[in-house]
Amino acid sequence: MNLKKLLLAIGLLCFVTMQAEEQEKEDYVKFGGAVRFNIFSKSWVDSKTQPEMTIDTWRLNVTARKKGVDLNFEYRFYPTFGTHFMKQGWIGYDFGGDKDLYMKLGVSQVPFGITSYASHSWWFQAPYYVGLEDDYDMGIKFDYDGIENLDLAFAYYRQAEPEGPIDGGDVTYGQAGPGRYSYDFTPVAGAANRELNQLNVRAAYHLGEHLELGLSGQLGGIYNSTVDEMKTATAFAAHVVADVAGFNFKGELVSYNYQAVDDNGADLDAVTMGAYGSTYELAAKANMYVAGLAYTIPVKLGPISSVQAYVDYSFVDKIKDSYEDTHHLIPGMLITAGNIYTYIDYAMGINQPWIGADWNTGLSTGDPNADWQKRLNINIGYYF
Repeated sequence: MNLKKLLLAIGLLCFVTMQAEEQEKEDYVKFGGAVRFNIFSKSWVDSKTQPEMTIDTWRLNVTARKKGVDLNFEYRFYPTFGTHFMKQGWIGYDFGGDKDLYMKLGVSQVPFGITSYASHSWWFQAPYYVGLEDDYDMGIKFDYDGIENLDLAFAYYRQAEPEGPIDGGDVTYGQAGPGRYSYDFTPVAGAANRELNQLNVRAAYHLGEHLELGLSGQLGGIYNSTVDEMKTATAFAAHVVADVAGFNFKGELVSYNYQAVDDNGADLDAVTMGAYGSTYELAAKANMYVAGLAYTIPVKLGPISSVQAYVDYSFVDKIKDSYEDTHHLIPGMLITAGNIYTYIDYAMGINQPWIGADWNTGLSTGDPNADWQKRLNINIGYYF
């Protein structure tokens, strides 16, 4: 072997070795999680048990990469609700090498409206409670950002995310309320409905670094297994997110139409949604108006680095005239101290199932005599 060939062989060996070392640097497995506690007092509960303190949730997270293939997995435990379940779990792959086109296969966040959250508080905004904020389903999603200032997302979801067991028992498949994180259509006695074959498209345009304008569309099926009939569910949203001088504004207009039938084939004015082991009724058609404003104050006080004050408001305008509308108002603050995030919220609602005694029909027929109900809620979470 002459000198040139020897030098070429050494050069190739060094190149392959460097590539292997670079690949090893990119490959990783990381573990994380969180533990959160709730302290709360409810205005509609007259009991010596108020205020109460509970374990909100504890969770485990795994993120990994091997030879360019990503994994993102999160499993949650909710002792108060007697259930546990997977929040998300997807395999990701970057087709372009620069994340112009990125695929997520598995249980991922549905691209709709403001992501990741339309809210500032621990309570989300009203779209969450109708399955249109921070929703997770099972299918395939593509994110594309190859056009300057424009983010596009396309997704097909075959079905809702998997359910977990209720009260330590078997998976219920909706019959006693599903154990899951986000709200989806749930089969109940007299209306065996579930969601199938959902398509999502979302576009977000960035005007500089401080303004985002977006449009979203969702088209899916509501399948009744008893009468073997598929109906259509649609939802549309327009949103804006703005950051100016420490202020953050989130605004959203959402319109949905959930067409469904009961087990006799009759059209439903209210559909059943479920999560956290319980179900409630929801008006089948409504428009929602969402707005939230927050201001972040940098702080140097021991471990506290910032305090964010906010107020979130949602109004659910139900299309059916005899149904009473829903109000959702959350003033509060987020205190950041290292890995500890503390939400202090004074949640208020009218015909809001989570803020009041009318759990089952608050978001459907509602109560014409309903007044503002309140819940002081402090959520303390350690994230690692």
